[in-house]
Amino acid sequence: MELRHLRYFLAVAETGSLTVAAQQRLFTSQPSLSRQIRDLEDEVGAELFSRSARGVELTAAGKAFLDHARLALTQVDAAIEAARRAARPARQVFALGFLTGQEMTWLPRAMQLLRDELPNTDVTVSSHYSPDLADALARGKLDLAFLRAEPGFDLDYRVVSSEKLIVLMPSDHPLAERTAISPRDFVGEPFIMASNKARVLHDVIERYLRESGVHVSVEHGVDNLAMAMSLVASTRGLALMPEYARNLLPWSVVSRPLAGDAPSVDLVIGYSRSNASPVLKLFLSRAEELLAPLATAPH
Repeated sequence: MELRHLRYFLAVAETGSLTVAAQQRLFTSQPSLSRQIRDLEDEVGAELFSRSARGVELTAAGKAFLDHARLALTQVDAAIEAARRAARPARQVFALGFLTGQEMTWLPRAMQLLRDELPNTDVTVSSHYSPDLADALARGKLDLAFLRAEPGFDLDYRVVSSEKLIVLMPSDHPLAERTAISPRDFVGEPFIMASNKARVLHDVIERYLRESGVHVSVEHGVDNLAMAMSLVASTRGLALMPEYARNLLPWSVVSRPLAGDAPSVDLVIGYSRSNASPVLKLFLSRAEELLAPLATAPH
């Protein structure tokens, strides 16, 4: 079994189509891809896909094989990245990632922790969706990220802040006259929900609405804050987002707190315990300093 077999298998599993996987993901011919999949099934000793006119679907054996195939490729990518880093010149590289929008608060604090290492370290900074950050950490593309505690990744997390959820709405919405918003106010209003890609936030919101006994009319699912703000403004809907959104709102969108005990979502620093970077080790040894400004700031 070769790595290409695993990559071909994942492409077909994720697209649900041999044709789409061949043309758009793998840039090979469909007959060639079909032969590679048959070779893999012969080696595994089980059918991994069931074929029909509608496309292909994973069999029970295929579903069992899927997670292991993903893990194997993730570990290979991490090994390649580790080897590349080891082969680089002596100057160290430290790759930081941020949940988009959080770098405004946390990048200055992170750089302060690294101040003694900066003359000898190249720090790279990127911002992405939280699941993408977790995947980059697992693959060795990032050393440390500020993100949500994403499930399904072999990572360690430390909580750095807990943010209450607030309500976003158009600036001229009737509810903008209120000082606080009750869950009952969502009834009958278009609701913009965090999508399954933003799994951690989605689950917090879903649990809050369920425990509040409120059924909302979900008009759109969003992956990120920028998309949520755009849809709030354009569809006149309501959205629940973490309170750091206040720093990023356009003139057309305002925020209001939730009445009562508002739910919260954690922001964490995440990293792979197998990462041997000395800069990461130093950062983690000073991580408590990240919270110092928060502890002394007025509320």
